[in-house]
Amino acid sequence: MLLTFDVGNTNVVMGVYKENQLLTNWRMATDHSKSADELGIFITQLFKYENLKIDEVQDIIISSVVPHVMYSLLHMAQKYFDKEAIVIGPGIKTGMNIKYDNPRQVGADRIVNAVAGFKKYGGPLIIIDFGTATTFCAVSEKCEYLGGSILPGIKISADALYERAAKLTRVELIKPDRVICKNTTQSVQAGIIYGYVGSVDYIVGKMKQELGSNEVKVIATGGLSTLIASESKEIDVVDKFLTLDGLNFIYHMNRHPKPVEELK
Repeated sequence: MLLTFDVGNTNVVMGVYKENQLLTNWRMATDHSKSADELGIFITQLFKYENLKIDEVQDIIISSVVPHVMYSLLHMAQKYFDKEAIVIGPGIKTGMNIKYDNPRQVGADRIVNAVAGFKKYGGPLIIIDFGTATTFCAVSEKCEYLGGSILPGIKISADALYERAAKLTRVELIKPDRVICKNTTQSVQAGIIYGYVGSVDYIVGKMKQELGSNEVKVIATGGLSTLIASESKEIDVVDKFLTLDGLNFIYHMNRHPKPVEELK
């Protein structure tokens, strides 16, 4: 089995693969203060809950945009799984030609998503990851990572409004039926959600113009992808496990190379 970690600023998403099939996945809050032992005990309990055996984990691969948690995570992999984890970064084969001015500045999760997106859907491609920040990434038909845009995440936007407007209360991020709302709660919900949909569709439209084609598949992933995709005119597919699949693909490129067709 392969244990995968996608470490984001808000959440850590874990997945377990066996023969390229995702057996199960978990999500926990990203906590800079957790020790290797706390992580190890917690993950051990998750394995027991799913009737999975720790000793059947053959390898671990990690994508992280949070450097502060890496020491504990790597130490946990060694102590509880007896594994030297693969970490997405310089020196790791991805098969992706990165056209960024400085490739080292591209978040690991964005490259992992691009690899998974291209292998699963081909190119040209736009990938939107709704996380703490919302990232837009463009991939060419030649498997080139072209770059993209970064937008404050929908939760960050909602929290900023709550913190800066004295009379506005924090609201649940659910979609009201209309935008002409008759109470403050729904007015805020409509503004945040439909306004965010508009931002997403506009940025995608501009990216398609720059790519010079409307025949571009648009893939959404991340926690709030389904909510935004339900109203978006531009999003074609919601793939909740795109990043985990990308980690699985990259693992096989680096440890057990196989033809792409065998990994789909």
